[in-house]
Amino acid sequence: MIRTASLILMLLMSAQVHAASSQWQESEGGSVRLVTVGLPDDDGRLRGALEIDLKPGWKTYWRNPGSAGIPPQIDISRSAHISAAELQYPAPERIHDGETQWAGYTQSVALPVTFTLDQANAVTLIDVDVFLGICETICIPFQASFTFDPAADADNVSDALTVRRAFASLPSPAAAAFGIVSAESTGGAILLRGHVPASMRDPTLFLDHERAHLLGTPRLENREGDTASFIVEIMNGDIEKLQSTPLIYTLTAGGEAVSGGIQIP
Repeated sequence: MIRTASLILMLLMSAQVHAASSQWQESEGGSVRLVTVGLPDDDGRLRGALEIDLKPGWKTYWRNPGSAGIPPQIDISRSAHISAAELQYPAPERIHDGETQWAGYTQSVALPVTFTLDQANAVTLIDVDVFLGICETICIPFQASFTFDPAADADNVSDALTVRRAFASLPSPAAAAFGIVSAESTGGAILLRGHVPASMRDPTLFLDHERAHLLGTPRLENREGDTASFIVEIMNGDIEKLQSTPLIYTLTAGGEAVSGGIQIP
């Protein structure tokens, strides 16, 4: 009986290793898996997606989860030849939980991920840990390990569609007509001015920074024609710790979104 159970376990593990996407791992609030498609390009980059399938009423975090949240993370330390895993993010929404606000997703989401290999033609397994937060009324840390061979079924049509949709969901690059154009330090806050076409309603700004814990929630300060300004309070007034550093932003309005960066003066 023990030998039979061991054989079944070995078969299941083998099936997971020799697939181009991982098995789903479940938690109370949803399921998570990793998908890749194709082979690494000449620069060693392999495209994929971190799929987060949320149950109704559950939420997960954007790249800047606020003061108490858990941003999605991928630990690649066990993966031979994989030197980096870069997650990218569709536009989030502002989520209100009682007295707190944070940026995240209330629907299932696929986060694009790019794995970089130290050798473009290296043969390797993806062997990673994923850590994120999934929330209902409270947030539950979710951790899962995934091991699979991205080359085993590299041309899988379903996986290709999943990855293509994930990358297509990303905000467009910011431009002069739609994006943040200036930043100004003012007292214990940062004033950000941007261009948003007048026909686009409800401009909302989301920010990330290497010291994101110092940033308050951006608030629309003024809207006139195709211009909008936002004020961002700095926690404890520590503006000196942010000076001459880049802000990453996503700006949404009228169902559209752009992303870019701007220097804090």
